[in-house]
Amino acid sequence: MPDLDTREWLLTNGLGSFASGTVSDVRTRTYHGWLFAATNPPSGRTLLFSHLEASLEVLGSVVALGTNFWGNGQIEPTGYQLLRCFDINPVPKWIWGQDNWQLSRQLVMPYGLVGTGDWGQKAQGGISNAPSPLVPNAHPQFCDRILIHYRYEGSHPAILRLRLLIAERDFHHQQTASAKLHFSQLLGEQQVCLQAINSGRFGIPWQLRWTQGNYQPDAVWYWHYGLPEETKRGLGDKEDLYSPGYLIVTLQPGDAVTLEARVGFPDLMLGVLTPKTFAEAVEAEQDRLSQIFGWTEKDRGAQKTNQFKIKELLPSVSPFPMPAPDSRLPTPDSPLWQQLLKASDQFIVYRASIAGPTVIAGYHWFNDWGRDTLIALPGLALVPQRFDLAKGVLQTFGHYCRYGLIPNAFPDVNGEPIYNSIDAALWWIETLGLYLEATQDWEFLAEQFPVVQQIYKAFVGGTHFNIQVDATDGLVSWDAPGVALTWMDVVIGAHPVTPRYGKPVEINALWYSALCWLSQWAERLSQLEYGSPVRLTKQAQRYAQQAQRVKTSLQKFWNPQLGYLYDTIEPDDRRNFQIRPNAVLALSLHHCGFSEQQGCQILDLATASLLTPYGLRSLDPGDPEYIGKYLGNSDQRDRAYHQGTVWAWLIGPYIRAWQRFYPQRSLPFDWQPLLDHFLFDACLGSISEIFDGDSPHTPRGAIAQAWSVAEVIRHIE
Repeated sequence: MPDLDTREWLLTNGLGSFASGTVSDVRTRTYHGWLFAATNPPSGRTLLFSHLEASLEVLGSVVALGTNFWGNGQIEPTGYQLLRCFDINPVPKWIWGQDNWQLSRQLVMPYGLVGTGDWGQKAQGGISNAPSPLVPNAHPQFCDRILIHYRYEGSHPAILRLRLLIAERDFHHQQTASAKLHFSQLLGEQQVCLQAINSGRFGIPWQLRWTQGNYQPDAVWYWHYGLPEETKRGLGDKEDLYSPGYLIVTLQPGDAVTLEARVGFPDLMLGVLTPKTFAEAVEAEQDRLSQIFGWTEKDRGAQKTNQFKIKELLPSVSPFPMPAPDSRLPTPDSPLWQQLLKASDQFIVYRASIAGPTVIAGYHWFNDWGRDTLIALPGLALVPQRFDLAKGVLQTFGHYCRYGLIPNAFPDVNGEPIYNSIDAALWWIETLGLYLEATQDWEFLAEQFPVVQQIYKAFVGGTHFNIQVDATDGLVSWDAPGVALTWMDVVIGAHPVTPRYGKPVEINALWYSALCWLSQWAERLSQLEYGSPVRLTKQAQRYAQQAQRVKTSLQKFWNPQLGYLYDTIEPDDRRNFQIRPNAVLALSLHHCGFSEQQGCQILDLATASLLTPYGLRSLDPGDPEYIGKYLGNSDQRDRAYHQGTVWAWLIGPYIRAWQRFYPQRSLPFDWQPLLDHFLFDACLGSISEIFDGDSPHTPRGAIAQAWSVAEVIRHIE
């Protein structure tokens, strides 16, 4: 329906757990619900608490406040029609109302990690002495919970009924009612303990508490909720939810009721839930962010935005006051900058299997990925001066370096990391270099230099996937069937969509930059006497000579007819001349091996063919393989993923390349559409993973993506 706003909101807790839904309060995805608990942080995400179905009785008239899609296509009830306003800051808030009453609801998900040092606090003047994330200073405690706060205003008393809808299922799948699935409930004083029993196996225990009201057990299944976003994606799109009962709360004008859903059995040591608990939780989260980012009370006040009328939430109308068009990003003391930092913190999570920090690549469905983490780290950690966080992540990845490769994915407890990336190790070196430039932490360089050398030796001598430096030209090559090792990594069956075997251009640009870093670092360590000065000096000279050789060989990628770089030199020495953003990536690294003339020509063609208001296309629209819309079932979407789809994170490399080769020219990119997207579109207060290559560049993929947010933060002016 045209007046049903399905833009989304997101809450996270630093463990991988999350809550998410829509402005209109209707669930459209498998990933919408109020408590997805990460049972093995940040993995094992399980939906326990879907939502509360609310109705309000005033003067004998009952109105349903919920909104549901059903499998038969109906929308019922239609509580969204009573919505008067919605606010996202500091926490999601809805207000329903009619002439003689108003009911508000707010949600907050408190930070869930207790008992470890804070890697993420903003460093004042350098690196703190926080403990290594590999050896936490205490056994961490995990607390997954969400608080819900209702407040009633009106001219007469009212009765609020809250029906509990629950589940026990993996966050990727839907729940189906079954004779084998039961839910036990144990009622206590102003609380109920719930636990699924499926085929005799007990599920995750959790509890719901409330400050006032009478709970009525009333077990019933609600069948065939519809999930239209999943229908569009060709995935399972029906859900059954269980209701163990409902809460009845009598409210006088001005009264409020607070509820808390919390993982675990009831604990007598828990503090009493009071009317102040919700406000205290919001304040605690604000305090945590203020400590991390160094915000003052004035800064925190500036973040708040005005509520806006629900009728202004139509996609064609901006809900917030629109900033004036500007080609620059906001200054670091602006409210928008603070909202970007708040968005960035949602991706920083604790991984139990490595006892340290990591980065969720995107919500709702991604875990942490090595490549994504390392590319995002400068924006997430270096620009906001979260140096301990950056150091902890780099240290953790370095610790797990094997065969000269950095993990592209960490497993859960007792599993082995996954080393299916050619570039994660090179991004690790590049990001380590940026960290050292920002911190001058040469002791950390000395600690990590053996890892650097391990990567170098593996690439030169050869490692998995036939990754090896070609002795004839010094360039890095790889060749292994059925896998895709670059960031364009989709594989359908055993067939990579963009295989890029041989010598990919950005891989060799990263290799050149890595050799330049190695030469600088060996020279630096020799001067600081972190080892044998003579040996280190000789190493520095050898690395510099290799870097010069690679720089010369990089000219093999130059396509003079196009004025662009070949995307790949294939194993049989054929050149792939598709116009892709990997050439721009090659220009954006700290050390660049291409001339000014070449850089300008590459950027001119990339600007004409790849640049959009939301990032760079992954393929030139003029290419016969170009796919302009990211639509359809899983296979169809996978085939479009790197064949024209716009990637928001690529705007960062484009800007860095532009600033290098056109330092005196204005950036040919208007920030406003991307900032409007951050504020008003898709997931309010975050940036999507991808957009259609074709106009109007509809946002697609994950609604909140780490490197999309990070690259915008990285280029604050």
